[in-house]
Amino acid sequence: MPQYKRVLLKLSGESLAGQGGLGIDPAMLNTYALEIKSLVENGIQPGVVLGGGNIFRGLQGSGKGVDRVQGDYMGMLATVINSMALQSALEGLGIAATVLSGMPVEPVAKKMNRRDAISLLERGQVVIMAGGTGNPFFTTDSAAALRAIEIEADVILKGTRVDGVYTADPEKDPKATKYDHITFEQAYRENLRIMDLTAFTLCQENNMPIIVFDINKKGILHQMLVRGEAAGTLVSN
Repeated sequence: MPQYKRVLLKLSGESLAGQGGLGIDPAMLNTYALEIKSLVENGIQPGVVLGGGNIFRGLQGSGKGVDRVQGDYMGMLATVINSMALQSALEGLGIAATVLSGMPVEPVAKKMNRRDAISLLERGQVVIMAGGTGNPFFTTDSAAALRAIEIEADVILKGTRVDGVYTADPEKDPKATKYDHITFEQAYRENLRIMDLTAFTLCQENNMPIIVFDINKKGILHQMLVRGEAAGTLVSN
């Protein structure tokens, strides 16, 4: 039996861009859809939050003549585009998926509502929660933490380019060593940037564990959640 029944999968927008760095790579999109399909087929209820950095990032826009608030709303709309693409890919594989949005964008997505989200998950659908928190100045990490708590997820799965949390950036420091498990307090003390501070505090205060893992490793979600094999780094109280 899977260790976790309901999970919140957090993926960056950049992860969808593949090697191109911008836009949506169809191969990456299909890979993620297949990973999520394997969870559904094994009775796991996945909620998904996608970033929008492959299309537009609000903070970057604010340095290029775009007002910060306007830029953040543009970033939220980018997450809606990514979410619609993932929904289409999942439906192409025969998996029912619904997009709910933190900001109103009907008719493409209904407004996020925790009761609707939980009901859909319990009926076997993938729920993709777009539009961030619906407010500027909050990252999609914060949205992921908030949505995980709202849907009563067992864990947040944060997909990254590396296979866990290290003592330093392993892409820059060859001497960096990996943690299998780390507490929120230790991560604070060592200034490890696992998620932004708002998101991290939300998780700590609500006892929401985080698993940081390499999303680009094929079959990783099935390995962790279905076969129960250790992977990545667990962050918890």
